[in-house]
Amino acid sequence: MVKGIFHININVSNFERSLAFYKRLGFRVVRDLGEGGNKAFERGLQLPNPVGRAALLMLGEHKYATRIDLIEWKSPKAEGKPYPHLHHLGMARLALWTDNLQEMYEQLKAEGTEFFSEPQVMKDGSSFVCFRDPDGTILEFIQFKS
Repeated sequence: MVKGIFHININVSNFERSLAFYKRLGFRVVRDLGEGGNKAFERGLQLPNPVGRAALLMLGEHKYATRIDLIEWKSPKAEGKPYPHLHHLGMARLALWTDNLQEMYEQLKAEGTEFFSEPQVMKDGSSFVCFRDPDGTILEFIQFKS
């Protein structure tokens, strides 16, 4: 049986730029995987001669805390674009729980992050706001009513 989600993989076009962005969201590096590849990745990920620059990032201190596997593929080079909208099939966005949505929204907006809208309040008093990371991957902040 599945016990939980270990990590979400996010492919990026510029590792250092994306690492700085996700650190601003509160993630920290728990394992710098460096640059490289191997036969296990080639077989297991079905990538020809894979070489990537990667790090495992985590929120909080709990051993089961939310993690992302940030990877810039050098070979084969990452291609394409993230989903253009939220009604695309597959995993469309990563929602991040926060207790200071308005503060994070204002800080990132001041730094140039483009949001879909201002924070929206739902019927139960919870709020959310969607935005894109530097490569266009859709992220969401959600804050639950206390």
